[in-house]
Amino acid sequence: MTVFVALLRAVNVGGTGTLSMAELKALCEEIGFTDVKTYIQSGNVLFRSEEDEAKVQVRLEEALARKMGKSPGVILRSRQALEAAAEGSPFPHAKPNYLLITFLPEAAPKDALDKLVAPGGEEVQVAGREIYIHYPDGSGRSKLKLPALKAGTSRNLNTVRKLAEMARELEDG
Repeated sequence: MTVFVALLRAVNVGGTGTLSMAELKALCEEIGFTDVKTYIQSGNVLFRSEEDEAKVQVRLEEALARKMGKSPGVILRSRQALEAAAEGSPFPHAKPNYLLITFLPEAAPKDALDKLVAPGGEEVQVAGREIYIHYPDGSGRSKLKLPALKAGTSRNLNTVRKLAEMARELEDG
């Protein structure tokens, strides 16, 4: 059975999506996923499934749409993909909580950075299905604008590392 890490978009951030992690866990179990675990109140869930990634994606999106009225959007990654994203940071000098990785459903377009506005000295780099952003003063007050981010969901480097660790434990378990 494959271990998947699902990153939900716009769940419990700024009051947009209302879905508790207990509800998310129960929903995943109801649709047949096993060994379900959640991490922090921002839409991170790990589980096992015998189905391939495409089927898992559809099942989870449809279940969330039934529960919430519409799906918030789901980005799936493997443990290996999370580890590669964490290790591939182009900003090794950044504090882990000041480095956000935006996970996209597909590779970023070649012109992804063309409309970038980074007035606070933010550093941005695209790497396939991820966009790395170093916020030297934190992301809370940043005025960064980058339309390419809308399709994805962001996690700080600490969270990405923790999710990869949890996925490894689930695989080894």
